[in-house]
Amino acid sequence: MMTFEQTGIKPELLSAISEMGFEQPTPIQEKTIPHLLNNKNDLIALAQTGTGKTAAFGLPILHNCDVNKKDIQSLILCPTRELCLQISRDLDAFSKNLKGFKNIAVYGGADIGKQIRELRSGGQVVVGTPGRVHDLIRRKVLNVSQIRWMVLDEADEMLNMGFKEELDAILAETPAIKQTLLFSATMPREIANLTKKYLHSPEEISVGRKNEGAANVEHHYYVVQAKDKYATLKRVADNYPNCYAIVFCRTRMETRDVAEKLMEDGYNADALHGDLSQAQRDYVMNRFRTGQLQMLVATDVAARGLDVNNLSHVINYSLPDDPEAYIHRSGRTGRAGKSGISVSILHMRETGKLRHIEKLSNKRFERKDVPGGEEICEVQLMHLVEKVAQVEVNDSKIDPYMPAIMEKFAGLSSEEILKRFVSAEFNRFLAYYKNAPDLNVRGGNERKTFEKRGGRGNDRGDRGGDYGNENMSFSRLFINAGKKQNLNASRLLGLINEHSKRKNVEIGKIDIQRKFSFFEIDSRFEKDLIQSMNSSSLDGHALEVDRVTGEERVSVPKIKKKKKAAMDQPRAKRKRTKK
Repeated sequence: MMTFEQTGIKPELLSAISEMGFEQPTPIQEKTIPHLLNNKNDLIALAQTGTGKTAAFGLPILHNCDVNKKDIQSLILCPTRELCLQISRDLDAFSKNLKGFKNIAVYGGADIGKQIRELRSGGQVVVGTPGRVHDLIRRKVLNVSQIRWMVLDEADEMLNMGFKEELDAILAETPAIKQTLLFSATMPREIANLTKKYLHSPEEISVGRKNEGAANVEHHYYVVQAKDKYATLKRVADNYPNCYAIVFCRTRMETRDVAEKLMEDGYNADALHGDLSQAQRDYVMNRFRTGQLQMLVATDVAARGLDVNNLSHVINYSLPDDPEAYIHRSGRTGRAGKSGISVSILHMRETGKLRHIEKLSNKRFERKDVPGGEEICEVQLMHLVEKVAQVEVNDSKIDPYMPAIMEKFAGLSSEEILKRFVSAEFNRFLAYYKNAPDLNVRGGNERKTFEKRGGRGNDRGDRGGDYGNENMSFSRLFINAGKKQNLNASRLLGLINEHSKRKNVEIGKIDIQRKFSFFEIDSRFEKDLIQSMNSSSLDGHALEVDRVTGEERVSVPKIKKKKKAAMDQPRAKRKRTKK
């Protein structure tokens, strides 16, 4: 296996990464670093999050950077504030022995004045989020006209978050002659279009198959009734006493609800969602990173770009609507060569959707039985025993109290004393799980059914929604809001949940355009949702929702249809309308 010395990077960088404890490059680093050091071709690198992508592009950029010049030589774009700060911290660590090097992090939610002052003081690399970078370019504070390297990190996430317009505007300001490096975990059609437009004869490096899940992550799932999902989540947490997990929910409302229930039930948990201020978000994230929280309950949008080490579990309380989002979720555990478990809690109608994800990620998912009360009590008892056995005793502090303690336990054997201490901690589990019901749905053999279909889901498996219920009818709806109104899939789901009279309405395919969007919904709730959403607004923009009666050819906002309908009126009537 290659060593970092064999990649060819300069001694100052080698000494820094050696101090960080890195000895051998990861597969993506082994392929990328020598390539970038030896040629100037554009590059597409496909690898999961947590595989060492920052060093893969960061070390070659630092190696070639001219520290004697204060001009911006490289621009690194990433989707979120957290990832921006993580990349910036990593570059600082890699470059600790490079005198004169400076990288500047620019991102939303922070004092732009301070960032402007840093840019004016000069630096070689800017790491930023698309919105803030675009803003600084428009203010003519950030000059990217002379950069030599352009990095798009987690490009698929940036497009999913609706940053295409900002990316287009930023890339238009960069020079034609530069080396563009695109790093992505998945390769959807939008990324392919982006590469055709902005990359010139790129070479492609891939670690694993495109859209493939991480190799060292196990994928488990439980099938339960919808009403038992929260009880199942608690049993999963209790069955893994040392779990350190992100729990993914579908909407902000569900995120708040699950987090509040966990906290009320005594778990070290908190929520991360779009309604939090930046200060609240930072507070929650700091508690989670430092291990004060055992579980972070989050939406996909809120959790994008989070870089937290040593996660043992990713728990899908609700499956994502976009199957590729599952790959991003599961990739947050099992990082840096460690193993992890991705758990999905399903109700019966979601099993077909899981098969679609299984096929896309090229991973086999293992169905598990929800642990019963006796099983969990045994796990918790042994966990308590192990914890007590490892406790360090401070004799000098405890010895003065021993005579009084021994007096209290006079007449009890050591075995009886031990039982009482264990029971003091353990009785709450015994009481809670006494006569605990079996939560598993005992249906047919889904694995055999799946394999009989030749490795396919059901015939509806290519839609964006609930693949498991073949008898469900979906209606296709139009909404007069899109990326220009800051609408994305997650926000649309929030609107639907807010205005539907029933929680967990099944959603099908979602198609977000620039000024309008389409989505599919369980036909039974179509009329109520249209009526409710047509009297609402999104950030001051009055919403119009209607049913699409045609095929995919419908692609213009409804307001334009209304104008056309007016033009179809008789001439005399149009005049009267005009007056």
